[in-house]
Amino acid sequence: MRIRPQRQLSGPSATAGVALRAQAAPSVPEIRFRVDFDDRCSVGIGKIRLLEAIERTGSLSQAARGIGMSYRRAWLLIDSMNGEFDTPVISATVGGSGGGGAKLTAFGRELIEAYRNLETRLASLTAEHMGKFAGHATAHRRRTVAGGIASRKSIARSLKGGHAR
Repeated sequence: MRIRPQRQLSGPSATAGVALRAQAAPSVPEIRFRVDFDDRCSVGIGKIRLLEAIERTGSLSQAARGIGMSYRRAWLLIDSMNGEFDTPVISATVGGSGGGGAKLTAFGRELIEAYRNLETRLASLTAEHMGKFAGHATAHRRRTVAGGIASRKSIARSLKGGHAR
């Protein structure tokens, strides 16, 4: 069972990534999920990847660069998580002679571990319950004017009576 990471592509690499996905249709269903704790607190793959990158690099800016996210977006995500939970996910130090840094708290590491464990369990459940339908998925993908694959938003707009881009 494979779980395809959620990732938004932009720029020159976007077209190449889209082409790769169009050629290799998955033989098993893939899942994407987000855990909502209430209407203002959630954790999904983007936040988890950011936390993992902070753990690897020890820096919010390096982590953001490493996963192709703007520093502002990364900062907003960390700030929201630190505000949504009663225990912070990272601790940060500001500049100075040695420079600043970011470090996961024990709570942040537990959050990653719990999310990844759930991801593994969901992958096996998905294969068990939905695997038999994978062979029925067609390789046809909806094409955009530029020849790429239409985004889910453009498909949703067309279904609602809007125009696909």
